[in-house]
Amino acid sequence: MQFIFPQWVRLKAFLKLLITLSAVLMSPALFAHGVAEGDKGYIQEIYGVHIIPFIYLGAKHMVTGYDHLLFLVGIIFFLYRMKDIGLYVSLFAIGHSVTMLIGVYYNISMNAYIIDAIIGFSIVYKALDNLGAYQRWFGFQPNTKAATLIFGLIHGFGLAVKIQEYEVSADGLLANLIAFNVGVELGQFMALAMILLLMTMWRKTPYFFKTAYQSNVFLMFLGFLLVGFQLTGFVTQ
Repeated sequence: MQFIFPQWVRLKAFLKLLITLSAVLMSPALFAHGVAEGDKGYIQEIYGVHIIPFIYLGAKHMVTGYDHLLFLVGIIFFLYRMKDIGLYVSLFAIGHSVTMLIGVYYNISMNAYIIDAIIGFSIVYKALDNLGAYQRWFGFQPNTKAATLIFGLIHGFGLAVKIQEYEVSADGLLANLIAFNVGVELGQFMALAMILLLMTMWRKTPYFFKTAYQSNVFLMFLGFLLVGFQLTGFVTQ
C-alpha cells in the first residue's frame, strides 16, 4: 500500500530540510577556510613520501567537501546512463586533478574566499542548466561537457588553495600530491556511489519529476548561499 502525503506535509518537510541545511552551511566552519588542526599539524611535522596519509587526506577532503558534492549532484541530476555519468564525472575529475597538481606544485595561489565563491557559482550555473534557464533566457544551450571541465579546473584550484594551507614539505611533494589526488578520486567515487544510490531510489518514486524543479531551485539557493557567505568572509577578513 502506498501512502500519499498531503501537499502541506511535503511542503513542511521541504522547509524543514531547507532550514536545517541552511543552518549547517551557516556554521562558523564555513568561514574557516582552514584544514583540521590535527591534520595540519601532522603534515607540517613529516618529511618525505607518505602515500597512505595523503590518500586519506584527499578522500576526507572530498567526502566532506559539500561544495564539490553539490556540484556532483547537479551534474548527474538528469543523467541516467552510466556511460554519460562516467563521461561527465571523468571530465570533472580531469579538470580538478590538473589544476590541483599544477597549483600546489608551482605554488599558484589566490584568496580562498574568492575561489570558493566561484565554486559556489558553479553550483548556481548547474542548477540553472538543469532548469533549462539558458534556452528560455538566451535561446541557446551552453556546451555542458566544456562547462563541466572548466568548472572542474576551478574546483581543482580550490583544492590547491586548501592543500597549500598544509604547508607540505618540498621533500616528496610530487608523490604526496599524486597520493592526495588518488584519495580525492576515491572519495569522489564513494560519494558518487552514495549519491547515485539515493538518486536511483528517488527516481523510482512518483515524486521525482514532481519535485525536480523545486530541488534544482533549492540547489541554486544553496549555491547562492555559498557565494554570499564566501564574499562576506572575503570582506570581513
